Amino acid sequence: MEARNSELPSLKAPELQVEPSTSCQAAASLVERKFHVLVGVTGSVAALKLPLLVSGLLDIPGLEVAVVTTERAKHFYSPQDVPVTLYSDADEWEMWNCRSDPVLHIDLRRWADLMLIAPLDANTLGKLASGICDNLLTCVVRAWDHSKPLLFCPAMNTAMWEHPITSQQVGQLKAFGYIEIPCVSKKLVCGDQGLGAMAEVKTIVDKVKEILCQRDGF
Repeated sequence: MEARNSELPSLKAPELQVEPSTSCQAAASLVERKFHVLVGVTGSVAALKLPLLVSGLLDIPGLEVAVVTTERAKHFYSPQDVPVTLYSDADEWEMWNCRSDPVLHIDLRRWADLMLIAPLDANTLGKLASGICDNLLTCVVRAWDHSKPLLFCPAMNTAMWEHPITSQQVGQLKAFGYIEIPCVSKKLVCGDQGLGAMAEVKTIVDKVKEILCQRDGF
């Protein structure tokens, strides 16, 4: 489901909904707070799993999910298979025409309570570690509120994973306070065997659940 300008109001911070009742029982359930998860997807073949990942997240009660995608990631999935709003680079520019218009990457970082980048390809890993922000996803991360969790799931060919700079870049993201969901060893789509595959969807969803359990008010 691709973004349209009219959908931007859905990014507003949630408002408290108070029932018009004074009973203690009603007071105990004053607010149904949706927890906002922003999924970032980059140009790894593991982006094939985006529909499955989004489905797994939506199975968690109380979650609202949106997706921000790089252009290369679009090669690996069909938007029709993703039942939430998708934002891409074009939306950033189409939604802004004058000074009073919203800035999408800022609205997204305000809306989100947690960001999950899955998969995080080698190219975007290098950009994030260096502070480069040349597309919608990297701009969201550069503007990220560090009081909120950001999880990342590396995914790349084994030879790329074993390059000496990869461990430096992963270490830099962890130094920023971001949480790594480590890649796994398996036979990759290219035929190579070894580390570099994105963690299993169940592992990723379980980690999100673990983080949610640590958050006050959820």
